[in-house]
Amino acid sequence: MVYSKRIDGRGFDELRPIEAKAGVIKNADGSAYFRMGKTIAYAAVYGPREMFPKFQQDPKKGVLRCNYNMMPFSGAGERVRPGASRRSKEISMVTEKALLPVVDLNDFPNAVVDVFIELPQTDAGSRCCGINAAAMALADAGIPMKDIVAAVAVGRADGQIIVDLNYEEEHLPEFIEVESREVADIPVAVIPSTNEITLLQMDGIISKEDLMIALGKAKEVIKKISEIQRNALKDKYADISEIDIETDNGRYNSRENDKTENSKNHKSIID
Repeated sequence: MVYSKRIDGRGFDELRPIEAKAGVIKNADGSAYFRMGKTIAYAAVYGPREMFPKFQQDPKKGVLRCNYNMMPFSGAGERVRPGASRRSKEISMVTEKALLPVVDLNDFPNAVVDVFIELPQTDAGSRCCGINAAAMALADAGIPMKDIVAAVAVGRADGQIIVDLNYEEEHLPEFIEVESREVADIPVAVIPSTNEITLLQMDGIISKEDLMIALGKAKEVIKKISEIQRNALKDKYADISEIDIETDNGRYNSRENDKTENSKNHKSIID
C-alpha cells in the first residue's frame, strides 16, 4: 500500500490547525501559547536579569538561556520521566541556537534572559511548537529582535514529501501498511524575512533531491506560521481605547490598553 492519503485527511502540504496567544502568564516578563494540532507549548520569558552563577556572565552582552520540558503526562506514547533528560537538554540547546540569530542582547552585559518552555500535551513537532511559542514570548517581553523565528517539521513518508508530521506519520509503519518503512522527520526553523535557516535536524533517511523539496515546502508554510505569530502579538494590544484628557494647554487624545482584552487569542484553522 502506498501512502496516498494522510491518516488525518490533510493535504500533503497542509499544516495542522494552529492557535496562538500572547501574554498568557501574568507574572512573566513575556509569554505565549502555541498549538499545532494536538501539540501544545507554553513559553515564559524572565529577564533581562542578573546572571547567576556569576562565572557564566558575559561582560560584553547578555546570555540567552532556554529550558525545554515535556510534562510527564504529555506524551502520545509512554509516560515521560519527570526532570531533565538527555533529550530535553539537547532540545533546549537547539532551541537556544535557533533563536540566537534574531535576538540582540548587546545592551545587557552580565545579564541573562531565561526562556522556559513547557509542553502539557504533545503529538509530534514538539521542538518546533516550542520554538514558535518561545519566539513570541521573547517579542512579548520586549527583547530586541530582528525578526520572529518560525519552525515546522517536514519529511518523507513512503516516498511522499509531507509537511507538519503528526505522531502517526512519524511512526507510519506501525499504523498502516506501506511499501517503505523509512520515515524522515526534519525539524526546520527559519527567519521569515531573510529565509535563513537557524535549525535543521533530521531523523531518518532522505535523498538530497527530496531534502531540497522538503525545505522548499517548509519555507512556504513558515510564512503562514509567521503571520499567525505576528497577528497573535498584535491582538494583545489591539483593543485600545482613546481617552480625551483635559490639560492646561487644551485637549488631546491619549490611548491606554484595555487590559480586560489582553489575553484575546488569535486562531487560524488552515484549510
